[in-house]
Amino acid sequence: MFDTVLVANRGEIAVRVIRTLRAMGVRSVAVYSAADAGALHTRVADVAVPIGPAPAAESYLSIERVLDAAARSGAQAIHPGYGFLSENVEFARACEKAGIVFIGPPVAAIEAMADKIRAKQTVSAAGVPVVPGRTEPGMDDDAVAAAAVEAGFPVLLKPSAGGGGKGMRVVRSADELPDAIAAARREARGSFGDDTLLVERYVGNSRHIEVQVLGDTYGTVIHLGERECSLQRRHQKVIEEAPSPLLDPMRRARMGTAAVEAARAVGYTGAGTVEFIVDADRPDDFFFLEMNTRLQVEHPVTELVTGLDLVELQVRIAAGEQLPVEQGDVSLDGHAIEARVYAEDPSRGFLPQAGTVLGLAEPDGPGIRVDSSLAVGSVVGTDYDPMLAKVIAWGPDRDTARARLIGALGHTAVLGVTTNTPFLRALLADRDVAAGRLDTGLIERRGDALTVLAPPSAAVHAAAALFELLEAEPAGPVVDPWDVPDGWRLGEPAWTVRRLQAAGGDPVTVRVRGRAAAAQVWVGDGVALAASAHRDGDRLTVTLDGVTHRFAVVHTGGTLWLAAEGQVTALREHERLHDTGEGAAGGGVVTAPMPGTVTVVQAAVGDEVTAGTPLLVVEAMKMEHVLTAPVDGVVTVLSVTAGQPVRLDEQVAVVTPATTEGE
Repeated sequence: MFDTVLVANRGEIAVRVIRTLRAMGVRSVAVYSAADAGALHTRVADVAVPIGPAPAAESYLSIERVLDAAARSGAQAIHPGYGFLSENVEFARACEKAGIVFIGPPVAAIEAMADKIRAKQTVSAAGVPVVPGRTEPGMDDDAVAAAAVEAGFPVLLKPSAGGGGKGMRVVRSADELPDAIAAARREARGSFGDDTLLVERYVGNSRHIEVQVLGDTYGTVIHLGERECSLQRRHQKVIEEAPSPLLDPMRRARMGTAAVEAARAVGYTGAGTVEFIVDADRPDDFFFLEMNTRLQVEHPVTELVTGLDLVELQVRIAAGEQLPVEQGDVSLDGHAIEARVYAEDPSRGFLPQAGTVLGLAEPDGPGIRVDSSLAVGSVVGTDYDPMLAKVIAWGPDRDTARARLIGALGHTAVLGVTTNTPFLRALLADRDVAAGRLDTGLIERRGDALTVLAPPSAAVHAAAALFELLEAEPAGPVVDPWDVPDGWRLGEPAWTVRRLQAAGGDPVTVRVRGRAAAAQVWVGDGVALAASAHRDGDRLTVTLDGVTHRFAVVHTGGTLWLAAEGQVTALREHERLHDTGEGAAGGGVVTAPMPGTVTVVQAAVGDEVTAGTPLLVVEAMKMEHVLTAPVDGVVTVLSVTAGQPVRLDEQVAVVTPATTEGE
């Protein structure tokens, strides 16, 4: 067994790997960029080594710097996690040359499966069914377009390298092809350094099911059952579960056998995942999509139903040990479901968000597991993927696991950074999700039903007013009763009136009088309610008319953050709000919908445009967003250039509406 292992990654997966290494008695080494100095993974590791500035290309993707950190720390092996260098064949070769064990599959297996074109050819030769399409290497734009027409619309354009939905485009007509090919190549080139594309038939009513495989260096290859990953948005998984509610034991065995054969075809060792697409209307038909030659984000659900630690097995296999289990030893116990918590705003098209974690609530309890990179004070930037944590629930059956996960997400709150937690709860409560009727288009079909947040309740506004009352009251014993801000007047106490406003909401009038321990609160057009409030650190307990509400609370920078039932509300005094929408009154101001970097500028000052004309592209956290003209008119201001960073809501362009005669 290794004495020291370096983890060449960051965030929640680095923390998760380090914890298993500690349980094994193996010394762990973390690496970090300038943006991650002091991040949680650097604090839980035994050693932390800086490897460069914030850009991933100069730190986490730098083979030279990662290997230098391994040499300086005395690491005998490197665990790559997922993303970054985890499937980089050059990195695996460099580790071998440096005499450091790469905790992953052999170079030949990575090469065979990293290229989706070669992967399909390899597994097809082994008898594994593949999706119809064209996978010739080196196809230019004309060849890709011809392949799409030949396959019949709709088709799916996929980068040959990489994964995670980056660069993938669904094309439904020939008219869409030029722009889709250009965008797919640009995103693939930026994410993977390779813009080679392949074309596949798009299976519309599809389910995404993957099988976990393990292979050792003694020729043993087994599978650990499947995971259902059909709940996706833009080809990125959102909710994953094990086992799949679609498969019965016979279908599970067939798919598991196909996955094992695919792994055997490339001499696979270590942990890997073989991904299949299944026609929801014909579940006996399944097709190979790709093989991920690394640990998957969703591996915890497999761990919870099998009782196996996949990271420990990875390390032991890399150290030359035999698999401690055979296929007959594998059994699936209960059901597990995972939800990915992202720094994004579903109500604004899932745009990435940034900020500092001011307060944090993470769930626990029976059957609950949290894999997280979060801590109070953590800075969430735009340099890396926006995933912050994973909340996983196990239960003896699917309904129990789903109910536990909804409850756990209700006790998850990241104050200071907008997350997708309310969206996840709404998705898990969807009637089709509850019934196990899943497919990759479900989230898109539901649209606003899953993303529109209900306005803050009266309890939230009341809690905000009571919190301010608590803050104003003396901390110790009352010496002078005139120091108590209870609104005392002859006759009866006076009301203190506040106008509070949540982001994106209308101002609400809140009246409060008395002391926090025995007050009256009047919210909006409601009625006066008896109320009391008590604060214990970052926890606020409020009782309204006999009903108790509990909040996580943080007050900073003029904003009060309140979190309950998985929903975080940021409230400010209305008169202190800055309305960022005022400048758009004329309809022609274009602002950055997220902090990021301008990658493409497609317009120039003086251009005549129509509403919907693309003006520029902003990229953040590996996601592109096209900004378009809001009205017909002339571009009169264009204040950014390609490569320039922009802030959230920063003005980047102005389109002046065309005037008509007489105006």
